[in-house]
Amino acid sequence: MTPDIVYDQLIGMGCAARLIFSYGGNPGVGSLHRFRDAVEHGWPRDLEVVEHSHAGLAKAYVAGASRLPFAVLRGYQGTDLPAQNTSVSSIECPFTGERLTAVRALNPDVAVIHAQQADRRGNVMLWGLSGVQKEAVLAAERAIVTVEELVDTLEPRPHAVVLPAWVLSAVAVVPGGAWPSYAAGYSVRDNAFYEAWDEISRDRERFTAWMRENVLERGA
Repeated sequence: MTPDIVYDQLIGMGCAARLIFSYGGNPGVGSLHRFRDAVEHGWPRDLEVVEHSHAGLAKAYVAGASRLPFAVLRGYQGTDLPAQNTSVSSIECPFTGERLTAVRALNPDVAVIHAQQADRRGNVMLWGLSGVQKEAVLAAERAIVTVEELVDTLEPRPHAVVLPAWVLSAVAVVPGGAWPSYAAGYSVRDNAFYEAWDEISRDRERFTAWMRENVLERGA
């Protein structure tokens, strides 16, 4: 499931007290209503938000994966994010004197990603729009990967990323685990659900009923 909708669900169930993010919306549709309700009205609990730019958050994971305290970029210029985010500061380049932006490293306790394949030794391969999934895994203390398929051998692919078993804590075979987003070569994006989620999540009672039926009590 796409991370945007996942954190909308977690926030709506009161499972998150703090969110570090660089985008808070339902892709192509609009607001994440449970996220917005928590920020604006404190329902079901107050939510602390730490907002980054996409580039800044990516750099924070890169620094975390490199076990460095921060990363440097030319970013955040002309925005008020540095004033709102204590993980963003300015730094002077010791070589040129240029003012740059420093962003604090991120080292999550646990990273959870979805990939296409794992072999029987626990190595994982992903391809397509991989984003910063590799960096998130390497930055985290623990990493859990769900995959579409278990294979005997990982066949080389152009631009694929291979995560060796020794950087992973657990691998689980979960076909369709990227839904309603997609896994390149295995599934397509469920645009209808993104649109449906907009209506489901607008109302607190309808959201709670949907979560109870489809997540909390499913298979009980």
